[in-house]
Amino acid sequence: MALEYRTANEFVATNRPGKRGWLLMAPLLTWLIAFVVAPTAIMFVYSFCDRDDIGQVVFTFNLENYKRIFVPEYGWIILQSLMAGGAVAGFLLFGLKADGSLTAAIREKTGFGSGSFVGLLAATAGYLVMRERVFALTTGGNFLKILFKSVELAGLSTIICVIIGYPVAYFIGRASDNARNKLLMLIMIPFWTNFLIRTYAWITILKAEGLLNGLLIYAKVISEPLPLLYTPTAVIIGTVYAYLPFMILPIYGSVEKLDNSLVEAAFDLGAGPVRAFSNIIVPLTRPGIVAGILLVFVPAVGMFAINDVLGGKRDPLIGNVIDQQFKQARNMPFGSALGIILLLLFAIAFFLTLRKEEKN
Repeated sequence: MALEYRTANEFVATNRPGKRGWLLMAPLLTWLIAFVVAPTAIMFVYSFCDRDDIGQVVFTFNLENYKRIFVPEYGWIILQSLMAGGAVAGFLLFGLKADGSLTAAIREKTGFGSGSFVGLLAATAGYLVMRERVFALTTGGNFLKILFKSVELAGLSTIICVIIGYPVAYFIGRASDNARNKLLMLIMIPFWTNFLIRTYAWITILKAEGLLNGLLIYAKVISEPLPLLYTPTAVIIGTVYAYLPFMILPIYGSVEKLDNSLVEAAFDLGAGPVRAFSNIIVPLTRPGIVAGILLVFVPAVGMFAINDVLGGKRDPLIGNVIDQQFKQARNMPFGSALGIILLLLFAIAFFLTLRKEEKN
């Protein structure tokens, strides 16, 4: 602990790591440099290069790989989306200012302020316009279309993980110590089995003559097998199954630290279960929710093994495209450019989440 003199009557305590502190950090820093910083730097350099006829990297340093990703039509699509979002925002802002009771009603019913509500709807409108235009695009490599599919699948899987994982995490966090340890063990048991083995096991469950269709036919819920395997539904099921623990554990950490006296105080002051949950429990457990969303969404966007096994490689995702560029196409520069774009999206999402948490 060191003291930094600032004014005549003020000393500020600051934590400054000494040589021993940096020595303890050395293994972690070495690992980060060797397996995170260095590969990312190599990928960044490769993204500006070309390849020769046999797949070797040629250091020419140009923007051709990025031009291949962002065809000219994409600029007009993005502009249209921004215009649609701005129009919706302007219309709603005018309506909200014209009628103050609407603002109060929105805040009362949804928990959002008028600004958050307008921003959410404007972003949704812009996204829907962009999605429609991108999916109608037939020129170029359609890599933005593939990226949209990847983001949508990962986003839907993340939402399902939140819906399923939050009640489970809350129940575990509020359970007794003995029951809590047993429940956490049940959450961790799937990690004892190899990831690919667990994914392949879903084939026997989802195929036409599999366990799920057999049970549904036996219970006379359906008359013929459902086409579940090798569909986007199967990919979502596999993604939720694989990443659900990564949603439960961070939320559990926040729920475990939740001060129950605050919830009791909310009930004493007249709040109902829904209001206490939305205004007290959710804000106090928001750090765990945000951490869970990042831990699920980020790897889900880039995953390709689950799509290969359960999706049958019928609808390629961005992870499949990157994998193909490095393996089959032997085009490391273009695969690196796709990887850098994906990395930038992750960085933007993390930055926006971090800023929102700082404001809260």
